Amino acid sequence: MLTRRLFVKEAGLAVVSFGLAPRFLVRAASAASGGARPRVLVAIFQRGAADGLNIVIPHGDPGYAPARPTIGVSAPGRGAEDRALDLDGFFGLHPSLAPLRPLWTRGELACVHAVGSPDASRSHFDAQDFMEAGTPGVKSTPDGWLNRCLQHGAAPAEASVFRGVALTPILPRSLQGPVAALAVPSIDAFDLRAGADVHRGFEALYRDAVRDFLSGAAQATFDAVRRLREARPSARPPEHGAVYPRGRFGEVLRQTAQLIKADLGLEVAFVEVGGWDHHVAEGGARGQLAQRLEEFGQGLAAFWQDLGERRSDVVVLTMTEFGRTVRENGNAGTDHGHATVMFVLGGRVRGGKVHGRWPGLAQDQLFEGRDLARTTDFRDLFAEVAVRHLGVAWRAPLFPGYAIRPEAFPGVLPPA
Repeated sequence: MLTRRLFVKEAGLAVVSFGLAPRFLVRAASAASGGARPRVLVAIFQRGAADGLNIVIPHGDPGYAPARPTIGVSAPGRGAEDRALDLDGFFGLHPSLAPLRPLWTRGELACVHAVGSPDASRSHFDAQDFMEAGTPGVKSTPDGWLNRCLQHGAAPAEASVFRGVALTPILPRSLQGPVAALAVPSIDAFDLRAGADVHRGFEALYRDAVRDFLSGAAQATFDAVRRLREARPSARPPEHGAVYPRGRFGEVLRQTAQLIKADLGLEVAFVEVGGWDHHVAEGGARGQLAQRLEEFGQGLAAFWQDLGERRSDVVVLTMTEFGRTVRENGNAGTDHGHATVMFVLGGRVRGGKVHGRWPGLAQDQLFEGRDLARTTDFRDLFAEVAVRHLGVAWRAPLFPGYAIRPEAFPGVLPPA
């Protein structure tokens, strides 16, 4: 006999979140609307607090090299390998991110340095929660900032069930809320394992009219399965010579590209990648961080190449909960810090530039005497992407308790 638990196990490789209210049940399982293709935001969370100072290296700051005698990355120059890749004479890209250099040169890749949260928490759990909710210091916020992007976006009432998709086992905090979103660890498994027999069995469980809500939720899930099967995104191989790195990160980016090109009405995609918490033996040009960045750079470059002409529809935003200490610790690693660096990649991005005001690395310029100080609030960067890319009204309540001010945007995107 098919039980509810068995259904979740067999077909639950996709999870539909109904958030705070069942608005989705009105008609959210309808086909994607016709007309112009929606713009897509791909949010990538680097969980674990990535070391922004060794990702986009301030080699021109006299405080950098002395603070990192073991793990520092050498300034650009001749006669030696494993040096930073110069960006503008002051900042350099980690050498493992060489695949991203052409995107920078073409003006498609930008970054914002010294960006972070006004909350000083160095707890991974709290800082991630605050960033995904978009409410630093407030744990009671019921929905996430990406869900609010969907709530206040320009999508029609008959919107696609695929407006928000996370390539994750569970729905991330940032996509939770009243607009339904899907958590799909693998679109291949989602498509293949939720078959017609399971569908009929689940319907039989909920014939009683008092279970209308759950029955509607089940139907919405199966409508998603049907649309995936019809679009067959998993059958689309990478295009334009794109080669993804092996591993989970490359695979989810490959599937994200498939979803975008399948024209299922995707507006917000969420991807996460861990392994950035390097307290011990972080390494400089080579080592643990370099290995993570190699996969990261190869994955982003392959994803961008795979999209082809769809690049004009897409913006990629990377984020991490906080940065690392300026000075390396006694274990040749770094501890939990404050501000960091975030990338923005897109066809309309004002690329080839490090945005944001640099605070400096002198002792009297550090946050609490140890960390890179924050000069850009992460909410201003997120709001700029939401307003100027997704079309969210700048007066929308995107970040409860925080007023969006276009004059505070770091300038990574031109006004619409």
